[in-house]
Amino acid sequence: MECIKTENGIKVTGVTDLDLQQTLDCGQSFRWEKIGDNCFSGIACGKAVTMSMQGTELYIENSTIEDYESIWKGYLDLDLDYGKIREDIGKIHPVLKEATAYAPGIRILRQEPWEALCTFIISQNNNIKRIKGIVQRLCEEFGDEIEKDKFSFPTAERLKDLQPEDLAPLRAGFRNKYIIDAGRKVAQRQVCLEKCYTLPYDEARAELMKIKGVGVKVADCTLLFGFHRVEAFPIDVWMKRAMEKLFPNMTGDDFGEYAGIAQQYIFHYSRMHPELFAEQ
Repeated sequence: MECIKTENGIKVTGVTDLDLQQTLDCGQSFRWEKIGDNCFSGIACGKAVTMSMQGTELYIENSTIEDYESIWKGYLDLDLDYGKIREDIGKIHPVLKEATAYAPGIRILRQEPWEALCTFIISQNNNIKRIKGIVQRLCEEFGDEIEKDKFSFPTAERLKDLQPEDLAPLRAGFRNKYIIDAGRKVAQRQVCLEKCYTLPYDEARAELMKIKGVGVKVADCTLLFGFHRVEAFPIDVWMKRAMEKLFPNMTGDDFGEYAGIAQQYIFHYSRMHPELFAEQ
């Protein structure tokens, strides 16, 4: 891949195994909006950009080559060989092979851990459209304005002294107290996010579960999408259904070192094929 400066930002050539629709709109991140064919506008890592693809060329408007090297290459996980991973995990089960072929452009985003933690707290018993609305209101109320009508994700320090009623404009309901507890414990280092990169997996999960409202699923999602712990295998309603119907008698452990990547292929494939779960 080569990154080249353009009039509006940058162009990255030779990008394979990346589909922006499959990656940015599959339920792992909630700050991207589709604004055209293969074109998304969003905010991540304190930067507001527009991404689009034409063939194997990735365009990022409002970005520099330096930002690509320090932020976007890692964020989109472009250094990992997803073609090889799909080939390897496709050997585990024929349905998984079919799922990888169905959406070969999915990549696991390397999101900021604090943002991933909060957004997956908000995701509990929620749908993607509503999650996006709550996250947007959270940023507008408590984030910093990056540019007109574009706001950064609020820091733990910003949220730690708030009360649940201060979050009423978010319309997040019972999740308000969990967001604030997360802010307090992270800001006061009662929960150390940095350790979750290197702790043994069960210990990293336990560290996150010190926060009120963070159970196994939210912790697993945070570890996968915020810490790139690709051994994570989050189980939500769709995944529970998929495992029972498509992969009976199997668990996340059966999918190897890239279980989290396998999980995302299965999750997307299952959501796009509800007929597989229709009552006979």
